[in-house]
Amino acid sequence: MLIRKGLFPLLLILLTGCSVISSVQPTITPTPTPMPPTPTPVPAAAVVNGEIIPLADYSASLQQLQAAQNETGKSSTPDEQKKMVLDDLISQVLLAQAAEQEGHAIDDAALKAKIDDLTSSLGGQDKLAGWIIANGYNEESFKSALKRSMLAAWQRDQLITAVPKTADQVHPRQILVLHEQTANDLYAQLQAGADFATLALRYDPLTGGDLGWFPRGVLTQPAVEDAAFSLKPGEYSSVIPTSFGYQLVQVIDRDPAHPLSPEALRSAQQKALEDWITSQEASASIQLQVP
Repeated sequence: MLIRKGLFPLLLILLTGCSVISSVQPTITPTPTPMPPTPTPVPAAAVVNGEIIPLADYSASLQQLQAAQNETGKSSTPDEQKKMVLDDLISQVLLAQAAEQEGHAIDDAALKAKIDDLTSSLGGQDKLAGWIIANGYNEESFKSALKRSMLAAWQRDQLITAVPKTADQVHPRQILVLHEQTANDLYAQLQAGADFATLALRYDPLTGGDLGWFPRGVLTQPAVEDAAFSLKPGEYSSVIPTSFGYQLVQVIDRDPAHPLSPEALRSAQQKALEDWITSQEASASIQLQVP
């Protein structure tokens, strides 16, 4: 015990009941303060902007992916599974970090409420405990992973709700044939004054070749999309070679702010999310540590 000068004699009297104060002060050797133990580093699967993705989380996610693929009959190589899991975890961390930078936090009450919801949906505490074990977590790693996913989900929602619900769109119809000569003959007929809609019905009696409204970035054939957006309503394209055959396209209408269909909106939101993650990965510090 370290005692300040002037206090030790009084303490000695009180403890011994002695009325005489010794003139010789004993030498007090301070007891060294033990150094705190060095924390054991958490084994990491990756480090993203200085934040560790625990190897246990990677192993749990890999186990879940493999179980899901077994149930659905899908299969992929170990390297493909590794990449899918790491990509997903890195994306989650980047989203969660962005959420925290925006000032969003998951407090204990919110985390407990989420766990209570999961407990109820699974059918009780025992069911949740079994799910945690079956999916490779312990209680601590489960809470950590759940908090990260909640933060990531919040940031994801901010990104996708910011996507405009209207876009510059075209409404075209097409004629699709397998042989180039047939397509050239059709193009010659159009130039001679034939009606595009009438010819389109000949090759597609069900829809007349109607492609519906769509924005840029939706079609799997970029050449067809480029042609459609280069035309004015009523104009038609020349023959376009594609992986499906040979196509001719006529634009029926165009709207610079046409409402997106649910499918087109989902596609735009997915693209916005993927573009954001790609840009974040390009500027982030990411070290992979799994073999």
